[in-house]
Amino acid sequence: MSRSLHERVRVWIAEDPDDDDRATLQTLLDDGDDAELERRFTNPLTFGTAGLRGPVMAGPAGMNRLTVRRATQGVVAWLHEIGADPSRGVVVGRDARRGSEAFNDEAVAVLLGAGVVVFELPEPLPTPLVPYCVKVLGAAAGIMITASHNPPQDNGYKLYSDDGAQIVPPNDELVERRALAAGVATLASRASELHHVVASDVLSSYRAHFVERFGVGDPSSLRIAYTPLHGVGGTFMMDLFARAGFALVTPVASQFLPDANFPTLPFPNPEEPGALNLAMACADDVAADLVIANDPDADRLGAAVRGAAGWQLLRGDEIGWLLASTLLEEMNDPRDVVATTIVSSTLLAAMAGQAHVRFAQTLTGFKWIARAAVGGVLRFGYEEALGFAVDPCVADKDGLSAALCLARLAHELAARGQSLLDRLDEIESRFGVHSVAQLSLRASGPEGATAIAASLGTLRTSPPSTIGGVAVSEVVDLAQGYAGLAPTDGLLLVLGATGRVVVRPSGTEAKLKAYIEVTSRPSNATSLAHQRDAAAKVVEAIRVDLEGRLRF
Repeated sequence: MSRSLHERVRVWIAEDPDDDDRATLQTLLDDGDDAELERRFTNPLTFGTAGLRGPVMAGPAGMNRLTVRRATQGVVAWLHEIGADPSRGVVVGRDARRGSEAFNDEAVAVLLGAGVVVFELPEPLPTPLVPYCVKVLGAAAGIMITASHNPPQDNGYKLYSDDGAQIVPPNDELVERRALAAGVATLASRASELHHVVASDVLSSYRAHFVERFGVGDPSSLRIAYTPLHGVGGTFMMDLFARAGFALVTPVASQFLPDANFPTLPFPNPEEPGALNLAMACADDVAADLVIANDPDADRLGAAVRGAAGWQLLRGDEIGWLLASTLLEEMNDPRDVVATTIVSSTLLAAMAGQAHVRFAQTLTGFKWIARAAVGGVLRFGYEEALGFAVDPCVADKDGLSAALCLARLAHELAARGQSLLDRLDEIESRFGVHSVAQLSLRASGPEGATAIAASLGTLRTSPPSTIGGVAVSEVVDLAQGYAGLAPTDGLLLVLGATGRVVVRPSGTEAKLKAYIEVTSRPSNATSLAHQRDAAAKVVEAIRVDLEGRLRF
């Protein structure tokens, strides 16, 4: 271990406001645990796809009070550099994860100490309320302490610009650079006249807007089982359901209250296998027709529908198609725009084309989707990872309003004797089967990032000529830019008229991900079930082949 790194550890200890974190690092120094110090100091957290995210631990590679303090100093410096008026204020919110309250307190104290007005959410609340409040209050920025759907040991820090969307380059690099150069912070207490608690009528205006937008009037007979997956969405979402006319909603009791340990889940992510098992069991007990799930900070939406063969989990793309099918019907302004990402299904583009609505494709991440409507208004955006924006008043993914929109569609279909699965049949009968699947390889340990980079590098330098028996017609290195999009780390493998595969590292977790789509033209020659089965077999062959090539 070099002397310089030991010196950095000592400097960090001297500045760290947390007694336990200081003691942890001092013990590592005293014990000569250089490997652990390397892990905590060699690769500091950086602003990625959704801000800062990482394990709660002492040192610059972890989420801790000093990391948050410095990040917030970076935010203050960024606001000054871009000429933002500090009197417009910064909205600050938090979820209920480990460390969230302390990290929230640090952000508030640093902002107030720097002379910045603060609008603080009154309690742990869903992430979408921060970007909503930024727009409603005309704030200069917003900060949300959350790690969304990450594992229990993680926490994070999301930063929003004054348009209510997550920051994008070069703002993230500017904040990061200023944070690294931060000195000793000046702190102030909530007794400051600059401190305000977000008023209840602001939060009520969110409820009122979406109840009016997606409410069903008379009480619905639709039965729903709902789970917030131990997150902060529970009480707020149940209140929205009730106000919107969904009276027959049963919460999953064992997952309803916030719990930072997520005791019933290996990973608190509605995408993960088994995450909705308890919700489906609850739905069976109450004879529900629909399962709705939010992730722990309620910015994502998962769902399952009862079908002839039991419960069918809806993929993110399928939920996106369903929401688009109802929202596109309402669009008649030439400024209206719908958008999705390069790793999501291509079906939304076809749906928008038939509806004569402008379509935009973006890089992965809602910070790009939220800004896709250049010169227009984003009326609907989604990403396959269960993120959906159904209304322009929230410039980020919002699992609460998306849940209401999906429930309204299910209610309207049920009134006609149909289900969400029937609507999916209609969509694919009209536009052709779009079979989608995802391969996700999780890395662990300090070598995880290196293993992911090596696996993707091998694919980049030695791309296959066929995958799963399908010829690769073109290989596009997304790091060189593609279709007018900025460069990003990943590869696009075009499979002729059959489909495509995108391989990229996750921006929020230590994963290498592959997104597979196999398509076919609409056909009356064979049944929809037969077409789906044939496409699914091709997808599975591609997935198995890719897993063998990418495994690390």
